[in-house]
Amino acid sequence: MEYNRRKFISFFGKASLGVAILPQFLIRCGNTTTPSKDFKINAAERLEALKKVTLEALAPSDKDDLLLANGLDYHTIIKWGDQISSKDFFGYNNDFTAFIPFDDENPNDGLLWVNHEYVNPLYVSNYNYIKHKDPHQFKTKEQVEKEMYNVGGSIVRIKELNGRWEIVENDPHNRRITANTPIKLNWDTPIKGKTTVIGTHSNCSGGITPWKTFLTCEENYDSYYGETEYDKNNVPSHKLSSQGWEKFYEYPPEHYGWVVEVDPKDGTAQKHIALGRFAHECCTLYELEDKRIVAYTGDDKKDEHLYKFISSKPSSLKEGTLYVADTIHGKWLALDWESQEILKNNFKDQTEVLIRAREASKLLGATPLNRPEDIEIDPITGNIFVSLTNNKNKNDFHGSILKIEETKGAFDALTFTASTYKAGGEENGFSCPDNLAFDLSGNLWMTSDMSGSAMNKENGPYMPFKNNSLFVIPRLGKDAGKVIRVASAPKDAELTGPWFSPDGKTLFLSVQHPGEETTDKNNPTSTWPFDSDNIPKPAVVAIKGDLIEKMNKLNQIIAIEN
Repeated sequence: MEYNRRKFISFFGKASLGVAILPQFLIRCGNTTTPSKDFKINAAERLEALKKVTLEALAPSDKDDLLLANGLDYHTIIKWGDQISSKDFFGYNNDFTAFIPFDDENPNDGLLWVNHEYVNPLYVSNYNYIKHKDPHQFKTKEQVEKEMYNVGGSIVRIKELNGRWEIVENDPHNRRITANTPIKLNWDTPIKGKTTVIGTHSNCSGGITPWKTFLTCEENYDSYYGETEYDKNNVPSHKLSSQGWEKFYEYPPEHYGWVVEVDPKDGTAQKHIALGRFAHECCTLYELEDKRIVAYTGDDKKDEHLYKFISSKPSSLKEGTLYVADTIHGKWLALDWESQEILKNNFKDQTEVLIRAREASKLLGATPLNRPEDIEIDPITGNIFVSLTNNKNKNDFHGSILKIEETKGAFDALTFTASTYKAGGEENGFSCPDNLAFDLSGNLWMTSDMSGSAMNKENGPYMPFKNNSLFVIPRLGKDAGKVIRVASAPKDAELTGPWFSPDGKTLFLSVQHPGEETTDKNNPTSTWPFDSDNIPKPAVVAIKGDLIEKMNKLNQIIAIEN
């Protein structure tokens, strides 16, 4: 879809005379909300709402609790170990969340997808990594299998009743996807002799598709079955994993590191080989007018790259070309074995190029970036925002948000301009940006990802920021452009997976790895969410309140007029 300011203003030309409807542009984006089609606000009500929005920023805190700004409250929807069916329970370290309602007439009843990125063996499998540092030597098969179950993802039906979101117990949609689930490869060539592989893990962020399925992204895949490495003569060797699963299950590392699509109706899944293999943080889609798909995804590792896939056929995540970004010259470089001589000289075919996308990208001259994590599309301008978390090797401790402006606003353009939208640090009040989300008014929400081992260290670079937090950058009003802290995480935790309900009245949010720095279960560093057993548990919460409703009532037209 070619987007420009003139078209946008023309579309809203009559808005001040009556009722504005949420633009199709926001619905077409791979945005972090699933807006209901009848979301509409009277113009006078919008202006009145704008006057009443007052943001009182939270001060940095190291308290072991989920703290919220005035005008917000939360309740827990689900936490690690909760039953979701007669045979399944909710997995560990929930990350990305996405909610898809069953229909537009009832946006408060639908399916919630939640990633389970990794485990803390101390709690999940009772493996003492302090005492036994080498899992390849000491971890048992039973412990590995407990860990395999606790990663992947969960699908649960949730409904809002009397202002609270609750799990629909034993709903037939409720199910788990784990490291033991058979998953097909969406590719014509087998990989390591297989067209169906076993399981998904390392599931970090994700996205949704225009056809209402979930995308979950395999990030630090080498933690479980290791990695295949190549020397200067292209001779492969196996690098051991940090968790030691290959001791009992010798699955090829090449089966992991992909974007996985999950059908919420029946739980069937497929891995999209055409999107490349690397530490995918997220996968954000945009549907062009001819139904072709553009997919943005980043490789969350120091000095790795930003990618874009453009399909050649409608509604396809298989047929098309994967590109990698040269942000210095503003070019998308084709990772295409047929047309790139340097790739032909180093890889045997396109499948190998996709499996070894990192190496191929470096051969083409892609720009090394500082851990590209989440990617979101601005619903007002169409610009692409990429969180670059940090790169301590380059003395970038606080990260930044990168802005990509595609040429002429065309998402399938092969040129662009890149600039820094916000730099992390004390001046802007945030550090280590991670997940991003735009609400229904185009306000940008952001979580931070300071590691538990680095937070709250005296004289350390992260001491001023205390615990990880949730921020909002208002688009309008007296605080426009400011980075405002609206939530503070419990000890050692990070806040992940922000996703707005269709009516904009709820923010779904994961609280991941509270108490992660615990070395003695009898003396945990966190006890959130304060269950009677005093065990820290990852959980998904629903944040509601007057502040969120007001923020989501501000409409895009006001932004253009100002």
